[in-house]
Amino acid sequence: MKKLKRSKLNGTNVPVTKEVNCGKKQKLTEIHLALNSDPVDIESLRRAAASQGGLLSNELRRKVWPKLLNVNVYDLPHKPRKDGRENHKDYNQVVLDVKRSMKRFPKGMPSAERAVLQEQLVDIILEVLRCNTQLNYYQGYHDVAVTLLLVVGERMAIAMLHTLSKYHLRDFMDPTMDSTKHILNYLMPLLEEVDKELHDFLLRAEVGTIFALSWLITWYGHVLSEFKHTLRLYDFFLASHPIMPIYLAATIVLYREQEVKQTECDMAMVHHLLSRIPQDLPYELLIGQSQNLFNRYPPAVLAKRAALQSRKSLSISTFKAFQQSTFHQRPDSVLQRLTKAQATTSRQARHSGLDVALPQDGGQRWGKGSRMVKMAVWGLSATLGAAIFAVAQTAMEWAPDTLLQLF
Repeated sequence: MKKLKRSKLNGTNVPVTKEVNCGKKQKLTEIHLALNSDPVDIESLRRAAASQGGLLSNELRRKVWPKLLNVNVYDLPHKPRKDGRENHKDYNQVVLDVKRSMKRFPKGMPSAERAVLQEQLVDIILEVLRCNTQLNYYQGYHDVAVTLLLVVGERMAIAMLHTLSKYHLRDFMDPTMDSTKHILNYLMPLLEEVDKELHDFLLRAEVGTIFALSWLITWYGHVLSEFKHTLRLYDFFLASHPIMPIYLAATIVLYREQEVKQTECDMAMVHHLLSRIPQDLPYELLIGQSQNLFNRYPPAVLAKRAALQSRKSLSISTFKAFQQSTFHQRPDSVLQRLTKAQATTSRQARHSGLDVALPQDGGQRWGKGSRMVKMAVWGLSATLGAAIFAVAQTAMEWAPDTLLQLF
C-alpha cells in the first residue's frame, strides 16, 4: 500500500454526469435484487454499502442496515417502558450525555421535536442496557445510538443497537477500558507497516493513541460536523469487520503525514493536531485505502505482535459467527407474508380455544431462543506531565470519565 499523500488527493466533489447517474441506477438495481433474493444476498449488500457512495439514501439504509445486522423488521421490540428507568445505574449519566448532544441533531430542528427525540434516545439506550446486563454504558455510546435513531426510528434503533452492542461495540462495553485500549493498540502496528518514519516520529512524540479514542468508540459520529459523512462511514462500518474504524484511523493519520512531520515533535502539539480531525477529508478514497490496508494486514496478522497478545478481542473473536448468522435471512416480502399468516393462524387458534405456540418471526427474535425460532420458521415457510494535562484538556470536552480510565 502506498503512503497517502495529501498532494495526490484533492478531495473535490465529483460532478454529476450521465456516467455517475448510470452508476447510481445500477447500484440501486443491484441493492434491490440483493434484498429480494431468497435468502437475501448479504455479500452484495455489503459490497454496495462499502463501495463508492455507500447506500445512497436513508430510504435504502432503512432497508439494508437491518439486513447487515440480521434484524427482522417485522419482529421489532416494543416501545421501551418508562416506569423505573430512573432506577437504572446509568440513568443520570445517559441523561447528561443526551442533553449535551444537541449538535448531533439536524440544524433548524424545532426544539420540541428535538426534545422528543432526546427522550427516545434515553429510552433506547436504557432499554438495550436493561436487556443486556453484562454490558456497561460508556460515554460516546449515545453518539452511535442517535445516528441509528435519526435514520431508522426508535424501535428499529433498539434492535440494531442491541446487535451492535453484542458484537461490533462489545469491547467498549466492559467494566474497564482494557479492551478498548487493546483495540487502540492496533493503530501503531498498522502505521509501522505502511510508514516506519511516521510511526517512529509518533513514538518520539509519545503521543500514544488517545487522539483516536472518540473516533473509535463513536464510529466518528462525535467528531464529524456533516451528518452525511457520518452516514457514509456507518454504511462502511456496518458492512465491515468490527475493527475497521481503526484501519480508517490509520489511513487518516497517513493522509496527514506531511502535516504531522512538520509539527514540532512534542506530545501536546502532535495530539492537538491529530485530535482535530479535518472536515474535508476525501472519505471515499480513505474508505478504499482502509479496505486495502485491512486486506494486506488483517487483524490476525497484527495480533501476532507482542503488544497485542495480552488479551483477546470479543468483537474480533465473535465476528465470524455473527457474519455466518446473516447469510440465511428471508427477504422482507417473505417475512411480511409469514407475519400475516402467523397472525391469522394465531387469531384462529384463539377463537377455537386452542393454545398454539407459534414462532413469532421469520429468522430472528428479540431476546433469547433465536436459533430454535429460526429453525421453526424455516420449517413453517417450507409449508407456508504538563503535556499529559494538555492532552487531557482537549479530550475532556467530550468524555472526561472515559478518558480518565485510560491514564
